[in-house]
Amino acid sequence: MEIVADLHLHSKYSRAVSPQMVHSVMAAYATQKGLNLLSAADFTHPVWLKEIKTNLEEAGEGVYALKSQDKNSKTPKFILSTEIASIYKQGDRVRRIHSLMFAPNLVVVDKINAELIKRGCNLGSDGRPIVGLSARNLLEMILSLDEKCFIIPCHVWTPHFGVYGSASGFDSLEEAFGDLSKNIYAVETGLSSDPDMNWQIPELENRSIVSFSDAHSPAKMGREATVFELEELSYEAIREAIMQPMQMSIEQIAMSNEKNLSSKLHSPTSKILYTIEFYPEEGKYHFSGHRNCKISFGPEEIRQKGNICPVCHRKLTEGVLVRVQQLAHSDNLETAEKKTNNAGLQWYTDPTHKHPPFVKLVPLLEIIAESLKSTVSSVKVKALYDKLCPGLDSELNIILKTPIAEIEKAAGLRVAEGVKKVRGGDIVVVPGFDGEYGKVHIWESGKSSGSANSDKPPQLRIDF
Repeated sequence: MEIVADLHLHSKYSRAVSPQMVHSVMAAYATQKGLNLLSAADFTHPVWLKEIKTNLEEAGEGVYALKSQDKNSKTPKFILSTEIASIYKQGDRVRRIHSLMFAPNLVVVDKINAELIKRGCNLGSDGRPIVGLSARNLLEMILSLDEKCFIIPCHVWTPHFGVYGSASGFDSLEEAFGDLSKNIYAVETGLSSDPDMNWQIPELENRSIVSFSDAHSPAKMGREATVFELEELSYEAIREAIMQPMQMSIEQIAMSNEKNLSSKLHSPTSKILYTIEFYPEEGKYHFSGHRNCKISFGPEEIRQKGNICPVCHRKLTEGVLVRVQQLAHSDNLETAEKKTNNAGLQWYTDPTHKHPPFVKLVPLLEIIAESLKSTVSSVKVKALYDKLCPGLDSELNIILKTPIAEIEKAAGLRVAEGVKKVRGGDIVVVPGFDGEYGKVHIWESGKSSGSANSDKPPQLRIDF
């Protein structure tokens, strides 16, 4: 079965998060968006954990459903994950590392929380608690409680809170997690990078690259997601799919003296099919710059002008693109091959065939807003969105698969053309920097080009 998962979410008990981030509303939005699996979120927060236990019930191994819904239906399910902020000193620097932590069941969640409290962590302060444990020691702790727990470093390139971040991160997973780095099976791209950029990092060649939304409101859910192929929906199937690239190769098995080791190389019945990506230029830290000074530099300008702000003469907040180039095996961060399918959707594939493909999309609300020359929060934009979803099944189905002619019939020419342009990459993105989101423009001139259902293939043009 194909499962579209968003496993990085927050509850209303996290800082700067909408009060609508409760399980019932999250599930309703997931249906509208086409998401099958969500993070129950923030399981370290004592009040929210009570809501998890009150609102959810087990609907499979490590999988939970709303008690008010049929657990065997196609309604969205949940697994237990949370984000932890580790702030500690290693070497001569203060490190600020955010990690996604996954647990197989509520019994293990209780053990994790008890252990964190024993170590002096204030879990009630925020849904994303700050702990003094190093990234390595946090991983060691949860593995000692249950070997099925795992950690995914999240938004890994964010300057201040990513494991590779320029301000408080590391140059490698081994530097961050030491002897336990072999237990890090995946990294999360974050909004300011895409898989292609991460493919250039040597230590990520045999690790999964996953993407989730880090949503603080229901409307932002699914802006990034990972699509799995699973034999059955279970916690262990998700875990195995994420671990899959790290499984031992046939050559390693042949050289090993361990008996029955071949049984560990199972056929990949659980795997990652592809990821759904934000345009990384739209992320808040893609370019270097200073928001207050209105200065934004790309890598070439950094090489020419340096990383000192010409306005305030302080060091610029280093962007993800520059940071990736520092750790990559080459300066070329765009190696993906582009292929367009029959729906006009542009796919990005790994020429080395080590990683699954990905697509880059603009959220449907943004497409509708620009089509109607309005804002994503306007009543008319939301009304059309609510009409299309579930009228044409779901947001992701509309953007990825629905024939353009059907979209034109349901929403009009301009919305249909907008979806077509987004599918083909025929858009303009002004890169984000220093905490400010980038800006997407689907139409440069504001004019439509005619029938959206033209047989002419879309031009593969993206201007930055």
